[in-house]
Amino acid sequence: VDLGSSLVSPLSPQMAARPLVTVLGEDGAPSSKQLELPAVFTAPIRPDVVHFVHSCMAKNKRQAYAVNVNAGKQHSAESWGTGRAVSRIPRVQGGGTHAAGAGAFGNMCRGGRMFSPNKTFRKWHSKINQNQRRYAVASALAASAVPALVMARGHRIEEVEEVPLVVSDKAEQLKATKKAVDMLAKIKADADVKKCADSKKLRAGKGKMRNRRYTMRRGPLIVYKSGGKEAIELAFRNIPGVELCCVDRLNLLQLAPGGHLGRFCVWTESAFASLDELFGTHSKQSELKKGFKLSHPMMNNADLGRLINSDEVQSTVRPAKETVKRSPLKKNPLKNFAAMQAINPAAATAKRRALLKQKNAIAKKEEILKAKRAGTYEIPAKDKAARKEIKKSGKAWFKAAVKGTDLI
Repeated sequence: VDLGSSLVSPLSPQMAARPLVTVLGEDGAPSSKQLELPAVFTAPIRPDVVHFVHSCMAKNKRQAYAVNVNAGKQHSAESWGTGRAVSRIPRVQGGGTHAAGAGAFGNMCRGGRMFSPNKTFRKWHSKINQNQRRYAVASALAASAVPALVMARGHRIEEVEEVPLVVSDKAEQLKATKKAVDMLAKIKADADVKKCADSKKLRAGKGKMRNRRYTMRRGPLIVYKSGGKEAIELAFRNIPGVELCCVDRLNLLQLAPGGHLGRFCVWTESAFASLDELFGTHSKQSELKKGFKLSHPMMNNADLGRLINSDEVQSTVRPAKETVKRSPLKKNPLKNFAAMQAINPAAATAKRRALLKQKNAIAKKEEILKAKRAGTYEIPAKDKAARKEIKKSGKAWFKAAVKGTDLI
C-alpha cells in the first residue's frame, strides 16, 4: 500500500517547518534571505536515547562526597558474647555513666555509623558512546524544530514567526543587554523570557545553603557561530532564562534540559548554515565529526493509529467479525439438578426415594424417642437376638485370643 505524503504526521520532522527558513532582521521583519532547512532537523526523534544520554551526562558534573571513615566508630566497645541473654552487638565498655553497656558501632545503634558508609571511590561518572551522544544531540535538534514539542515543553512561542527561528548575523555583534532585550521583543521571543523571570522562586530544601538558592524555568537558547565572549555573550548573559551556546559546542544538557525534548532555539544565520557541515546529511557524512552520518527514521509516520485507520489500509483488510461464537458455561451436575437429570434420567426417582427414606427415618426416630420418654419403649425381639449374638461372638473371640497367655 502506498501511503504517500497524505499520511505524514503533523508532529514529524518533515512537517516541522518549510524546506526554506526565512532569516529575520534585527527589527524582527522577515528579510529576503532564505536558508535551506539543514538535514539534522529531519533526524529521528528518539526520547529514549535522549533521556539515557542526558542521565549519563548529568552524572559527570557530580563531586565526590563521603562520611568520615571514623564516624560512629570512636567508642571503646566490644561484644559481651553469648550467654548473657542480650544481643551480640558491641557494647560501650566501663561503668559509672549512662553510656556504659549501650550498643555501639551498628547502624541501628544511637551514635553508630550509617549502613554502608559513602565512599569517595564510588563510581560517580558515566562513560557514554560517542555515537550515542551525537545521535542524542541530532534528536534534540530535530525536536527543537517541531512547534508542538516546543510548546509542550512549556515555551511561549505562540507569536513567533516560525520554528526554527533564525536571525541575521548582526545579533552576534551586539554588546549591550538593552539592545539584546529589544531584539528578543522584536522577534516575539520576549514572552518566553518573561515567563522565566516570573518563575524565579526560592528553592525548597537545603540547596538554599549550597549556592543554588533560586530556581527558574529555562528560556530561549541562543546559538551563535562567532562573537562569543567579546560580543554576543556580553549582551545576552544577564537576561533571565536565556542561555548561549556556540554551534561548534552544542550541548545536550542545554538542548534537552531534564532529558525533555523541545528546547526553544534562536539561531544566528551563520550558525544555522553550518549545521549541514557539522552533522552532514542523510546521503553525506559529516565533515567535522569523523565517521558520523545521520540515521534514517524507521518510519516516516510513527502515528500507528492514523496509519491503521487510513483509507489505504482499511480498504485492503477484511471486515471485522460481527458475530462472536462463545462457548457456553459448563454446569456442574453435582450442584445443578437439571444438569444431572440431563445426563441421568433416573436421578429424579433416586432423589425422591432418598427423600422418602429420610422422611420415614426421621418419623421413626421421633416415635422411638417419644416412647423412651414415656417409658413404654421395648427393644424388638429381632434386635435383641442380634445383640445377644454379637455379644456371644465377642466373648468367643476374646477367649480364643487370650488362650495360652497369663492374662487370665
